[in-house]
Amino acid sequence: MPPPFFSNSQGSGVAEESGRGLTGFLSRLGGRRGADGTAESPAIDDRGADQAGPVYGTKALRKFLSMLSTREAPVLLDLGPVIGPNLNFFGESLGCKVFIEDLFTDVERHARAGTLADLPANFESRLTQADNSVDGILAWDLIDYLDVPAAQALATQLTRLLRVDGALLAFFNATQVRSDEPRHYTKYVVVDDNTLRHRQYPGSRARQRVFQNRDIIRLFEGLRVSDSFLLQTNIREILFRKPAYLSGQ
Repeated sequence: MPPPFFSNSQGSGVAEESGRGLTGFLSRLGGRRGADGTAESPAIDDRGADQAGPVYGTKALRKFLSMLSTREAPVLLDLGPVIGPNLNFFGESLGCKVFIEDLFTDVERHARAGTLADLPANFESRLTQADNSVDGILAWDLIDYLDVPAAQALATQLTRLLRVDGALLAFFNATQVRSDEPRHYTKYVVVDDNTLRHRQYPGSRARQRVFQNRDIIRLFEGLRVSDSFLLQTNIREILFRKPAYLSGQ
């Protein structure tokens, strides 16, 4: 498979240079900068990522990859931070174009500023890709950190972006949220199509609630649930598809 085309959150694309490892290239990318000039979500050096953090199984990732493998040069949207090993993995598995929209950074910025009520509008203005332009979306566990209005706004945008028969993979916490819930996010590093390494990093936002199945279906009313797995880690992996009869096409 050819290496992936990578685009950062500003929408500018870069391709891997000949003879240069993608992971090393990404480790030199700078992140966006906020209004105060401080770096936001810098591209991380993941050369040691395969040695950091516990490893857990995943049942939905292989199905997600299988769905996208039937498409020539699929477009993948990743809502997490830039992780070099993941880009290498998806490039080798799918030969895809990857767009990174680190929305965890947006959540963190609004949490620190006390402007979480602005997140719905942020998602609507941030995700500027055309309708029906993305074959696959990796949402990870982002929705767990959102209140209902922000979750609905995000789900609406993701449904709009996904092509007919496209796939969206999302994780949902299945355990009761405690009052002293830890404040951190998780980077999911792909080890292989059956395994993910979980790397926690500090944040200002805790998981907000447990979304029940009916709540999740209501959020993504324009999609259908293709597969759902409750793992021993109490993470519910849900794989969505966009059917033609619900897309109006």
